[in-house]
Amino acid sequence: MLKIGLTGGIGSGKSAVARRLVERGAVLVDADRIAREVVAPGTDGLAEVVAAFSERVLADDGALDRAALGELVFADESARRRLEAVVHGRVRARTAELVAAAPPDAVVVNDVPLLVEVGLAATYHLVVVVHTEVETRLARLVRDRGMRRVEAERRIAAQADDDRRVAAADVLLTNDGTLDALHAAVDALWHDRLVSYEVNLRQRRAARLDRVRLAEPDPTWPQQYARLAARIRHAIAPADLRVDHIGSTAVPGLAAKDVIDIQLGVSSLAEADGPLADRLADAGFPRLPGEWWDTARTGGGRWEKRLHGSADPGRPVHLHLRVTGSPGWRYALLMRDHLRADPGRRAAYLVLKRELAASAPDSLAYATAKDPWFDEEHLRAEEWAARSGWRP
Repeated sequence: MLKIGLTGGIGSGKSAVARRLVERGAVLVDADRIAREVVAPGTDGLAEVVAAFSERVLADDGALDRAALGELVFADESARRRLEAVVHGRVRARTAELVAAAPPDAVVVNDVPLLVEVGLAATYHLVVVVHTEVETRLARLVRDRGMRRVEAERRIAAQADDDRRVAAADVLLTNDGTLDALHAAVDALWHDRLVSYEVNLRQRRAARLDRVRLAEPDPTWPQQYARLAARIRHAIAPADLRVDHIGSTAVPGLAAKDVIDIQLGVSSLAEADGPLADRLADAGFPRLPGEWWDTARTGGGRWEKRLHGSADPGRPVHLHLRVTGSPGWRYALLMRDHLRADPGRRAAYLVLKRELAASAPDSLAYATAKDPWFDEEHLRAEEWAARSGWRP
């Protein structure tokens, strides 16, 4: 199943996004609802909350007085941490039960207000963040929830700031306009990305780009890589393997195909072919069929590797599994670092890329046509490595 993490600051309209996704066919797991269930009257969770904060957080009917509890925990970080210690483990356990009960072809949306704060982003195939300007959120909280402005400000301040949420977002839905506009954005996400992603994930099929389209340098490529690398590390844990951003999207200022190239170092290709391959596929990085090789630039020969892609049609990835310390592994890092260090070679490579993208639009022809340039570049890079003392 496809697991989507949905989050956004209080008052952002996250619940409206969740409802629309359910209307489209998603299975919703609502962390707020679960958080209420685990402290309902008669539960161990409520007993622990009362033990931590006294009976002043109870209403006359014995249920949790959420307003009274909120006054305590949003004014005192240590109190908030005590509450989280009681609630979060129970919420995670109940969430796992509900996700496991969903159909195998489901798109499961986990609505988690504190997804960023508790570090859950890497556990999902995709993170969707609803972003709304703070003033708009304050107005909604005062108007729709009856909060005093000072209380609303305190609630907002207790959550992650917008920059942290944006950094965690694979998809950013802006909700400063009308509800119709928000629904249209959610519908496009569902039809253009989530449905295909789920099918690809279930069938262990990678989304691929057959034509070469150079994109202008995107300053968010490193941030996108960081999110993908975090998912990979989570998928392969407890294995502690080196993950690197390689290729043109790893070189600042260089136009590139909008494909994130990642290198995962393995101890052997047997390791790459073992359970590791299944864990990567489950995380959204299925292996591409066929045999894959890197061609040696000098001395002939070639270096075998494994190549995985991304099941996400909205974020193409090439995940290269190479033996750590092997010539192919070293070469990928050397080329990246030399281009980062040498503006002249970077500029020359950009000219070549633009010429070839116009004359060799399919991926195979584009890659093959670059070979003569890289033969020369390899020699220059080795000279630079010797002069500079470079190590991978």
